[in-house]
Amino acid sequence: MTVAPHIGRIVETSAPQAPADGARVLTWHSEDDTAAWARALAAQPLLANAFVTLHGDLGAGKTTLVRHLLRALGVQGRIKSPTYAVAEPHEAPGLAPHATTVWHFDFYRFDDPREWEDAGFRDIFASPGLKVAEWPEKAAALTPLADLAIHIEATDETERKVTLHAHTPLGRSLLQGMTA
Repeated sequence: MTVAPHIGRIVETSAPQAPADGARVLTWHSEDDTAAWARALAAQPLLANAFVTLHGDLGAGKTTLVRHLLRALGVQGRIKSPTYAVAEPHEAPGLAPHATTVWHFDFYRFDDPREWEDAGFRDIFASPGLKVAEWPEKAAALTPLADLAIHIEATDETERKVTLHAHTPLGRSLLQGMTA
C-alpha cells in the first residue's frame, strides 16, 4: 500500500485569517456592498487629502468603486473613466472644508515617465485634495506611497474579495474610522 503525499493543512480553519501585515479582508457580495463601503469611506474627514490606490484585473470593479465614492462625495454629472485622459478632476463638495478636488487617475495606458512632468502630475500630488489611482503600478516609481491600497478580486459575477492595506498613519486612521 502506498501513501499519497499530503500538501497543505489537514484541517482548514472556518474563519478567514487576516493577512500578516495587518491588512483587512472584506467580501462585497454585490454592487450594493461596494456602494455602502464607498459611502463609509467618503464619511471619513481624513480622506480629503489621502492618496488611495486601486488594484485588480480588468473588470474587477475599480472604476465602479470610484464612481460610488465620487457620488458619495457629492460629485454631480457624468463620471467617466480617465483611461485615455489619464486624469480627471472632480469637484467634490463632500470633502469641504478640507479640500474640494478629487483627482481620479487611470494609469493603464501610462507608459512614458516624461508624461508625469508634462502633465503636471507632480504639482497635482503636491496640492491638497483626494487622489485616487487605478493601475498605480504603471507609475509606481513616480507616485508617493499610497495611504490606502485597495486590492479588488472578482470571485464571481457579483462578489468581490477586497484586501485593504494601510501604508501610512493616515491610511491606518482611515481604516480605524471605518470600524468606529
